[in-house]
Amino acid sequence: MSTAVRVIATPQGPARIHSDRSRRPVATLVLNHGAGKGVDSRELVALAAALPRQGISVFRIEQPWRVAGRRVASRPELLDEATTACMNAIRVRTPIILGGRSAGARVACRLARPMGAVGCLALAFPLHPPGRPEATRLPELAGVGLPTLVVQGERDSFGGPGDIPALVDVDLTAVPDADHGFAVLKRATLTEAETMALIVEAVVEWVTLRIG
Repeated sequence: MSTAVRVIATPQGPARIHSDRSRRPVATLVLNHGAGKGVDSRELVALAAALPRQGISVFRIEQPWRVAGRRVASRPELLDEATTACMNAIRVRTPIILGGRSAGARVACRLARPMGAVGCLALAFPLHPPGRPEATRLPELAGVGLPTLVVQGERDSFGGPGDIPALVDVDLTAVPDADHGFAVLKRATLTEAETMALIVEAVVEWVTLRIG
């Protein structure tokens, strides 16, 4: 199964959609990348490779700033505009879950309900800037208004699983020994491959139970 890439016109310039479709899809997951790496982030690649075999098509949005080769991410409102244009270009008949990692998770939390998604996936949600817990972004997570899965590394400097309070309609999966990019130390309990498998399993199980 190969990844198809399509260029999408947005108010911020061209974006790219990387699609990995299931032959018999029951759901569709749309993912935004973060402000560091792009659609090649390890967990986004793992989800795109594994989920189509589980009946979940995966579309990864490559934001215009990344396509243009810029090093600094666009402002949140511009990320939202580009994501909206990409979402409007995706034509599927299945329920859609809008997700993303880090800054992309924030986009998903803001747009999932307005865009008609049935759920939200927040990978490495940046609860606060490193060392600044008072600058919380919890309202974005608490205000999704849809079933939401948060997947958070235990060593995430932007806020670990223990920093996220119990919220209505929000499920939380803690990833042992993982940092904000889901990298693990050599002495960690799980290898990187096992860590990716854990994330994939958590997402598939959640989609099946909460969305399917």
